[in-house]
Amino acid sequence: MSAVYEAIRTFFANAAAAGHLPEIFQYAFVVNSLICALIIGPVLGGIGTMVITKRMAFFSQAVGQAAMTGVALGILLGEPYTSPFASLFGFCILFGLMMNYTRNRTKMSPDTMIGVFLSISLAGGSAILLYVTAKVNIHILDSILFGSILTVTNLDINILLVIAVLCTALGLPRFNRMLLASFNPSLAQVRGIRVKLLDYAFVLMVTLITVASVKIIGAVLVEALLLIPAASARNLSKSIRGFFVYSVAFSLFSSVVGVLLPVLFEIPVPSGSAIILCASVIFFISAIIRMLGKQFRGAAI
Repeated sequence: MSAVYEAIRTFFANAAAAGHLPEIFQYAFVVNSLICALIIGPVLGGIGTMVITKRMAFFSQAVGQAAMTGVALGILLGEPYTSPFASLFGFCILFGLMMNYTRNRTKMSPDTMIGVFLSISLAGGSAILLYVTAKVNIHILDSILFGSILTVTNLDINILLVIAVLCTALGLPRFNRMLLASFNPSLAQVRGIRVKLLDYAFVLMVTLITVASVKIIGAVLVEALLLIPAASARNLSKSIRGFFVYSVAFSLFSSVVGVLLPVLFEIPVPSGSAIILCASVIFFISAIIRMLGKQFRGAAI
């Protein structure tokens, strides 16, 4: 895949040198971040519709905070601090599955349970990271929390692409069943749908794409890109199909614009923050349209 990425970077660099594109496209890190945005946007937008439907808005935030602990553990175990992928994915998958198992086995409300795990992951991750950053570059904490397009490598793109394909292959064929299981678990079971298995599959998808997106968006903000585009789509859509399509489009637009605007206009804003700000603008526009437009007031989603 490295040859493919190099060909893409060369194409953009030549187009920029010829004056067809802005000069920033001569830089490899800009093209790398754009590739990541094109991958992240549609996947997070699509999964975000299910996050809202299943009322699991804070689940991805808890997983994002757990990423800090995973990175810290990886560094302690000797992994490179720029790519501690084994511990990062291993810890976060275990964390997400344990959180879902606890939710299914206890009588606590989902908000209470997720809040407990969120607090634990945040406290543990920050404590270990502060210890770790005393020995390595302190800026790794900033890149984990808020994302950094400057440090994206071919390996990061490969991992993100593999996870995006995996989530798409796992989620799209089962989308309707997951949706029915979210709205009416009892009816889904009567129809032979394995509700708990789909629930764990969904948790696995959210965990994987959340962890893979930390490098670009940041642990603090990745949950927002799952939530805000889908919330914007809900303001405007009148059907399930429209809900999904709008969410994917809004997330993709926010990711691309959020990555490119700070570089184009030399704005000192992390890529994650810029992406979420773009998504927020779309949300407020959609909310205004929903309030003022009669055609959207009867939306069924």
